[in-house]
Order: sequence, then structure tokens, then C-alpha cells
Amino acid sequence: MYRFRTLFCVAAAFATITVFSQTASAWYDETHIAVAKVAGYKKWYNAAGADMLKLKAAPVEKSNHYTNNPPDTIVTLQTVLAQAAKYNLADNKGHLYGAIIASVREYLSENRTGKYNEYHLAFCAHYVGDLSQPLHNTRYNSFNRKNHQTIETIINESILDNLDKIKIYPITIETEKDLAAEIARIANLSLKLGYRIEREHRLLTNTEAYAQLGHSASLLKAILNYVKRQGMP
Repeated sequence: MYRFRTLFCVAAAFATITVFSQTASAWYDETHIAVAKVAGYKKWYNAAGADMLKLKAAPVEKSNHYTNNPPDTIVTLQTVLAQAAKYNLADNKGHLYGAIIASVREYLSENRTGKYNEYHLAFCAHYVGDLSQPLHNTRYNSFNRKNHQTIETIINESILDNLDKIKIYPITIETEKDLAAEIARIANLSLKLGYRIEREHRLLTNTEAYAQLGHSASLLKAILNYVKRQGMP
């Protein structure tokens, strides 16, 4: 009986870890690094770090990586700005969009006080990568649970050899409201795609995945230019 209970506990723990792993990431390490490289982030190697933190501080960090939107959601500039106050707070609905805003704010703020601020930009780079993963913008329902991990890995193994497939397009950010508007635009594209593949009962195609990553890389490049104009190194 003791052995049965032990095996049951181990199996339950494994199941819990498996479920958590599917909600814990948005794209895998190489994919995040690829977005940062294409965007021109000089410390691209830090872009995967936010997922590492969740192993030690999941309740604090996990909610920064997704937003569970119902199918009829339209993300607005106001939606994005309102989420910023929830940064680093546990929240079952998630607040990915506000996390991007808040991490940029902290990067700029700590620079003014003379603190080392680079890690805030690394978190921002990761969140911007998360923004283009469609299932991090939709409800965590049965379709999401079944396909989440597969979509995260769909181009991960080959992406660093195919950086040219991530296409940058121009985005200009002059103010925080501009940033919020661009986050909302990409969020709406991502959640629309997420629910489309759910209706069609399919995974992302490679072409769709690279197009989504192009949104993230283009936004990150614009953010890097934005903070540089604020007097950042």
C-alpha cells in the first residue's frame, strides 16, 4: 500500500510539472534568443532568462507572460496601460501587455538613479517575444492545453539557422502611449490567430510562426530605439 501511494504521488507530481511546463513558457529559449538577435539587442543571450526565473519565483513571474482573453476581446491602448499596475503580481488572467510597459518603465527609472538596469530590458525582450505566441493571448482551454507545448517548440530547433526568416518592419515609438498602442495591435493579431487555429483544429504553420516572430522582433527593435532616445546607453 505504501508503495502504491508513493507511485501515485510521483505520478501526480509529474502530471503537475507537465501541466505547468505547458503554461510556463512562450516559445522556447532559442526562439526568444532569435527574436532578440534579429532586433539588434546587444545582450540577446539574456532574452530567455525570464522563463528561468519562473522555476524559482513562479507565483510572482508567471502572470507576466500571458493574458487569457475570451474570443471576442479587442485589446486597446487603455487595456495595456491598465495592466501595468499588476506587474509582478499573481493574477490568473495574466498581464503580459502591462509587463512590457512596466519593464520599460523600470529600465528607464533605474537608469536615472544610477542603478544597473539591464536586466529590466532583458525581461522586456522576453515579454515582447511572448506577445507573438498566439496561445499566450487566448484562454487556457482544452485546445490550448493540448497544443501549447507543441506550438512553443514548432521552429525552436532550427530557428537560429534561419534568422533571415524573421522579417523586421518599421515601428516608431515616441511615447509610452505609442508603445501601448503597438502592444495592443500585436496582441489583437496574436489572439485572432490563436482562435483561428483553434477553430480549424490545427497547429501553427512554420510560415505563421515566423510571421508572428517578425511582429515581436520589430516591436523590440522599436523599443530599443525608443529607450536609446531617452538617453540610455
